[in-house]
Amino acid sequence: MTGAGNGPAATKATGERIAYQGEPGANSHLACREAYRDLDALACPTFEEVLHAVRSGEARYAMIPIENSVAGRVADIHHLLPDADLYIVGEHFLRVRHQLMAIPGAGLNSIKRVLSHTHALGQCRKKLSELGLVPVPEADTAGSARVVAEAKDPELAAIASSLAAEIYGLDILAGDVEDELHNTTRFVILASEPDDADPGSGPVITTFIFRVRNVPAALYKA
Repeated sequence: MTGAGNGPAATKATGERIAYQGEPGANSHLACREAYRDLDALACPTFEEVLHAVRSGEARYAMIPIENSVAGRVADIHHLLPDADLYIVGEHFLRVRHQLMAIPGAGLNSIKRVLSHTHALGQCRKKLSELGLVPVPEADTAGSARVVAEAKDPELAAIASSLAAEIYGLDILAGDVEDELHNTTRFVILASEPDDADPGSGPVITTFIFRVRNVPAALYKA
């Protein structure tokens, strides 16, 4: 699987779509917006459905997270990629900025519980402790923002992206509450057709997928 360092060189027509896993406002949705502003983003509940959307032609590309500088690799997708029958045609790096948000009218003095994905809660541990807030794990960040918006409870808050706050009409009470400023997620962009980069066009990344035996130093010996 070979691709250019940033993304496909092909022209993207208005109305084409890029699929991502999660609810509207997820960090993957934000990555789609940053990388392809002229494509409609297609939300999918699972990684399997994201990959299927590209294979079926429902979407042109898939935006797939593979590793985070704080949480490490995304294990689920590493199991799915070898059999995806798709090509890596680019990559995108998203600086993860967690926002503490609540319904309009709520404030730092009214919120008591914070909903978010367990990784996001862990990445904001210092701020939550400083504010004396109780973390409540949920399935994902954007879904947590939606739940808070629907609950209309001034004691509830969510940690999610600025895009989630925009979509669900929430106010950001504290911005960039993550503990580590280097919090970055690396995404690969998948397509059903290869887009091999010209070696003379700049940095080129080649991805290899291979299997090793379950023995000590197997990767070193490979």
